[in-house]
Amino acid sequence: MMLKLSNSLTGKCEPFFPLHEKTVRMYVCGITPYDDTHVGHGRCYVLFDLIYRVLQHAGNTVLYCRNFTDIDDKLLSKAQFLYEDSQRYKEIAQEYIHNFHEDIGALNCIAPTFEPCVTDNIEPIIRFIERLIDNNAAYVSSGDVYFSISNAPGYGQLSKQKIADLRSGVRVEPNEKKRDPLDFALWKSETDDTFWRSPWGWGRPGWHIECSALAYHYLGEQIDIHGGGMDLLFPHHENELAQTEAVTHKPFSTFWVHNAFVQVNKEKMSKSLGNFFMLRDVYKEFDPMVLRFYYLNHHYKSPLEFSFDLLCDIEKSYWRLCRFFNAYTASQSEAPSAIEQQMIDFLLNDMNSVGAFGLLFAHLNELSPVEICSIKWILQNLMGLTLVVQAEQKITAQMQLLIDQRLQARQAGDWKRADQLRVELKALGFEVQDKKV
Repeated sequence: MMLKLSNSLTGKCEPFFPLHEKTVRMYVCGITPYDDTHVGHGRCYVLFDLIYRVLQHAGNTVLYCRNFTDIDDKLLSKAQFLYEDSQRYKEIAQEYIHNFHEDIGALNCIAPTFEPCVTDNIEPIIRFIERLIDNNAAYVSSGDVYFSISNAPGYGQLSKQKIADLRSGVRVEPNEKKRDPLDFALWKSETDDTFWRSPWGWGRPGWHIECSALAYHYLGEQIDIHGGGMDLLFPHHENELAQTEAVTHKPFSTFWVHNAFVQVNKEKMSKSLGNFFMLRDVYKEFDPMVLRFYYLNHHYKSPLEFSFDLLCDIEKSYWRLCRFFNAYTASQSEAPSAIEQQMIDFLLNDMNSVGAFGLLFAHLNELSPVEICSIKWILQNLMGLTLVVQAEQKITAQMQLLIDQRLQARQAGDWKRADQLRVELKALGFEVQDKKV
């Protein structure tokens, strides 16, 4: 079965063929490292890790690029707040990039081929902007550079919006530098001797230009897959598409792949609503593999409802899998059985890990020892689950008292108290093994 992926550009699930045989170029938008990585980030990067693994399994060389936007208004504001010096933004970025690697690594995501920081790639960004100006797709205005929407006739093709409709609905803010309210900044002017010198004066890049320039620099004029969360589809990815195609005059990416939102109580998880969860806080209560298993038990195109109670429900199934496969050694099959091939076919059909798990659990007790070894290889190498069984621990009377108190706190939804008790148990040498509440 050939690989199929949902393509936001066409609105269809389509067969995937790389532009260059057996070489796939994939760009996924990375984080702005001004805070720790949250559950929504985790969902996105587990999805593209799954795609990465499946593409490699199909015999492709995958060039995977994921950036860090390590210069941004949020970083400058945080540096000013913490240090009373906005120019110390790099210290903030480095701290959270380190934390990101720890948190995403705990989800067993393979490191991309390239992980460029924006601040290390200012020259390629400036060159990209210069080409846009040369092509009459951008203009300089008082030290700033703006992309000209009026010279991008295909603008709106990704988000299925018309320029006229966008103009009628735009919130106009006073800006005499712009020719059109929809025009967006490629270069932002700053005080002399701050940030970087450019042909237009001192300044720093805008957000949207960074990914276009980095994809072009590391992967080339055209790529096979561009991805990220659904919240990036407009305006970020729409702007990227317009910028890149204004430079190359070629289709930027064959596939645009977006995962749906993470929700809490049916509302989109976001910092503005205060309903978001950091990965490292989730890891205090659950093994990271339980969270990865939870992600994979929901198709990426569907909204994912998140709660600690739902994780409690799913972890029982995950530990059941770990115990079932524990005595067997993973081994890739040269001639997959019917159930093995069906599991792989589910993954090839738009990353349908939900269907693969459903099939597995329906036939778990019918598998032969050879199939068990082969399927364990699929779970570990394609789905990225470590399947490590929790070690048994000797429990003292004092430990048991704290365990009982913690269970009561979890049942009452008092996660703060449960976390305090977890810390006390860890001090006694007991690693928490949460069970379903």
